[in-house]
Amino acid sequence: MTIRRVAGWALVSSLCAPLLPGAALAAGRGPRPSAAEPAAGVGQSIYLRGVLGSGEPLQGNREAGVAAVGSDAACVNCHQRSGLGSREGNVTVPPITGRYLFSSRAPEADAPALPSAESRYEDREPYTDETLARAIREGLDAQGRPLGYLMPRYALGDEDMAALLGYLKQLDPRPVPGVIDSVVHIATIVTPDADPLKRGGMLDVLEKFFAQKNRATLRPTPALRTSRRTRYAQSMFLANRHWQLHVWELTGPAQTWRAQLEKRLAAEPVYAVLSGLGGRDWAPVHEFCEQHAVPCLFPNVEVPVVKERDFYPVYFSKGVLLEAELIARAILASDDHPAAVEQVYRAGDSGEAAAQALAAQLEGHGVTVYGTILPAGARGQAVAAALRRPPLHRGARRQEVRGDRALVLWLRPDDIAALGKVPARASSVYLSGLMGGLERSPLPAGWREHTLMTYPFDLPGKRTVRLDFALGFFRFQRIPLVDERVQTDTFLACSVLAEILKHMGDDLSRPYLVEKLQAMLEHRIITGYYPRLALGSNQRFASKGGYLVRFRDPAGRTLVAQGDWIVP
Repeated sequence: MTIRRVAGWALVSSLCAPLLPGAALAAGRGPRPSAAEPAAGVGQSIYLRGVLGSGEPLQGNREAGVAAVGSDAACVNCHQRSGLGSREGNVTVPPITGRYLFSSRAPEADAPALPSAESRYEDREPYTDETLARAIREGLDAQGRPLGYLMPRYALGDEDMAALLGYLKQLDPRPVPGVIDSVVHIATIVTPDADPLKRGGMLDVLEKFFAQKNRATLRPTPALRTSRRTRYAQSMFLANRHWQLHVWELTGPAQTWRAQLEKRLAAEPVYAVLSGLGGRDWAPVHEFCEQHAVPCLFPNVEVPVVKERDFYPVYFSKGVLLEAELIARAILASDDHPAAVEQVYRAGDSGEAAAQALAAQLEGHGVTVYGTILPAGARGQAVAAALRRPPLHRGARRQEVRGDRALVLWLRPDDIAALGKVPARASSVYLSGLMGGLERSPLPAGWREHTLMTYPFDLPGKRTVRLDFALGFFRFQRIPLVDERVQTDTFLACSVLAEILKHMGDDLSRPYLVEKLQAMLEHRIITGYYPRLALGSNQRFASKGGYLVRFRDPAGRTLVAQGDWIVP
């Protein structure tokens, strides 16, 4: 584990996240491994969690006397899950996978080219097991030179050291699953409860994007080439591959999806899952991707899975769960907030999960939460009658809500249109924009003056320029515009993946894909519906906030924001 110096600064090697600006903490301590756990598991535990084979926390000390203990001392903090390092400002963390640590630096004609990772290499000899163990314990590089002071020195026993070295050797495995010769295989997943119209629009974008990308890749190359005129390969752009799309359509109840996905992955190994479309339940897909270490990038789902310690699934936003946070913040913003909140939603729809999330937030602050639950079925049916009945307190009898209260609507456009048959029975009303159609919501005129709508995107007038490229692609490719947001999100996901793969060269390990996404996403100018996208380490949602808006007129689509962009 080495450190190189640039302009007098010692660049951090492993195990020094506490002194790196913005460095992520490890993914928690997790369960302690047993003494009988295989060495590979112990090495992974040390690397990812900072836990030794005995179950005790890893400990290291720097020359300045600063200690790193447990998860703060884990290698993943600096070298990342892939082991391929990173760059933050002028601080560069070198790769420490086996093929970088132990490969000869001589330009041998028969040696495979090493891609240019996040750093150039210092002029040193390749490590051996003995010299690498010395670097970890004593802070001396392969040639006996002192490493930088930020590199902790670790008193690892022989068994733990052997386990850690073994883990480093098997990082960045070859071949990469789903990458075959000059082709990278990519799946998209559609659940049976997904909207058929959105499904067609999303697949149209994916198929046309893949086809255009493959036409532009005239000469696929399965690996990097180097002129051998320098000691190390410097090009990142010569590993061009065709993209092969696999559409995995799930069927039946959600409890059967996991088995279907297992079968599809065995038959069609893929590198990543891109975009996709789900209904209310995406958890089986999320959990499958996390367990099998398959990056799942930006699926079109209203109810994403919130597990911040998971690594491979990444979303544009929290969807209706973010809207629940925006509404909770608005309701609780003042000392005289309403004593009761009534929520209206369809059983089995996305609003049910959002209502549960909002209730949990409000009840923690003493607000009584009631629910008016509409039966699953055709939209618009019986919504007026349901709103005339007293609401239902969680698990209690129906009762009239007295005093000041707020009304929260988790409804689809057909149900919203039916609200014209009943007057607004609350002084303050909140409406889910994501479920209700955003600026196209058919909210009746009599409700508009009382209603604030959540808007987890940039405002229509502000995002026009950022949508031009996607909409121009749709026109050129003759793609019918059936759902602008879903289709532009799908196009954005494809564009982000294309940019990242270009910069990854031949270092196509799956965790490195997610790490490059975290490093590069915030620098994008074209961000579609979102004012800004960013993913820090251990963050799974790229857009963090939204607006509360009102309709300006009794009819029409013009919105007026009630304040600035809000990050709950």
